[in-house]
Amino acid sequence: MLHYLNTLFPIRYTVFGLSCFGLLLSLFSLLAFGEGLGALVLCGFLTGIGIYDVRQDKRSVLRNYPIIGHIRYMLEFVRPEIRQYFIESDKEAAPFSRAQRSLVYQRAKGEPDKQPFGTQLDVHAEGYEWMNHSVSPTSLTTHDFRVTVGADRAQPYSMSVFNISAMSFGALSANAILALNGGAKRGGFAHDTGEGSISQHHRVHGGDLVWEIGSGYFGCRNDDGTFNAEKFAANARDPQVRMIEIKLSQGAKPGHGGVLPGPKVTAEIAAARGVPEGVDCVSPASHSAFSTPVELMQFIEQLRTLSGGKPTGFKLCIGHPWEWFAMVKAMLSTGITPDFIVVDGAEGGTGAAPVEFTDHVGSPLQEGLLLVHNTLRGVNLREKIKIGCAGKVVSAFDIARLMAIGADWCNSARGFMFALGCIQSAHCHTGACPTGVTTQDPLRQQSLVVPDKMERVYNFHQQTLHALLEMVQAAGLQHPQDITAHHIVRRGTDHKVKSLAQLILTQLGSGALLKDDLSPLPLIYQHTWPLANAESFAIARS
Repeated sequence: MLHYLNTLFPIRYTVFGLSCFGLLLSLFSLLAFGEGLGALVLCGFLTGIGIYDVRQDKRSVLRNYPIIGHIRYMLEFVRPEIRQYFIESDKEAAPFSRAQRSLVYQRAKGEPDKQPFGTQLDVHAEGYEWMNHSVSPTSLTTHDFRVTVGADRAQPYSMSVFNISAMSFGALSANAILALNGGAKRGGFAHDTGEGSISQHHRVHGGDLVWEIGSGYFGCRNDDGTFNAEKFAANARDPQVRMIEIKLSQGAKPGHGGVLPGPKVTAEIAAARGVPEGVDCVSPASHSAFSTPVELMQFIEQLRTLSGGKPTGFKLCIGHPWEWFAMVKAMLSTGITPDFIVVDGAEGGTGAAPVEFTDHVGSPLQEGLLLVHNTLRGVNLREKIKIGCAGKVVSAFDIARLMAIGADWCNSARGFMFALGCIQSAHCHTGACPTGVTTQDPLRQQSLVVPDKMERVYNFHQQTLHALLEMVQAAGLQHPQDITAHHIVRRGTDHKVKSLAQLILTQLGSGALLKDDLSPLPLIYQHTWPLANAESFAIARS
């Protein structure tokens, strides 16, 4: 009964409802008894605010929480005064979640992102990083930086260096998907579908899609959950799909499967994923289409052929190094190479995951990216395979830093969620998202007004790339790909200043892993590379 009443009139509208009731009651009192003018004015004022809140289309929180939602914006207005309190009370989360979120909001809204009074960071603190500039800056004509993926394929893709990372329909609302893809279409950048496949909402605006194929093979599966080649080809040959990405693992919970409970499998989600409505939707922890590194390469070639020659690759969070090395050895033994590899950092992930996985499973992005970049250099495949990456990428400096240590492009999930209006309320898995971003509740979704948020997604992408342009120019370079580890500097734990090139090994010698003598290489290659086997993900035992 309570659930039914809450559906008819949500509890979050209580203050608005009471204001309307009070307005009618005070009006009756004034007309009947000549009393209640003060109450009439107060209730009329609150009712007017509530009506404005539910009709405006700029602030999702106010549409979902009329009247009471203003408390949040009052606190936001005085944030310079309360910032120090938040930072002191939440030293781990506050510097990123508030400062970076504020930056995204400014750029998404098209507001100036300049700030007075110098850096907000302690430049003398251990771990502080900066980018060196040139006394001879360049002048570039565009911030539309791109990289070509699958240059020798039938349908290569010219990809922006900044794109929307994998977030599935089901995890995100229909309106969120519509806004993301509409922004991607206008800005000419890519939108990763996540493993939930291609929904009807992905197709409305026609933005470029990277179709992610997970272990559940959603959108290309048989009834028993195995891969269906005909269904895959039908979706993959759609011109809107520009690249195919096999998800081996994700940063949020690598090596962990997932279940979408039956009650959450709506008709729309069932249609997108090719599963029965109302039945638990299972993503296994591992793939059934392949079981060895060689079979993985053969599966990549199969998908590339079925798609009509579109760039095909895989995404993974680095775990056991011998498994990654085995994949590389399979590339060498079969002559089949992915067109791209996306490295997902363990620190990333916008969806809910077990705490232990979030905090303690999988390699962080820097370490995973360096290992992938250097291994491909060591077998002379780096020029043939492009590398994307994801893991708390929000600002232009994040992009510059990651490209300096080996990435060709960066993906962002939480940055674009912030652009949609996400306030990190941490209700993503409950269906009670206050901004309509991660809920399937039709009423809550209405708070996310697609045309407005589509514009914000576009603005965030454009403003971030413009900031990257200014950094590239300041460094005297022509393209973000020209940024190297020599350009990024860090103050170490001993307070000594060194470039990333001095602090971390970013350039394994070309072909170094093809030589008989591995003794000059780091220990991970000396000890583990010989134990990897293209025929098995298991480590070889001597």
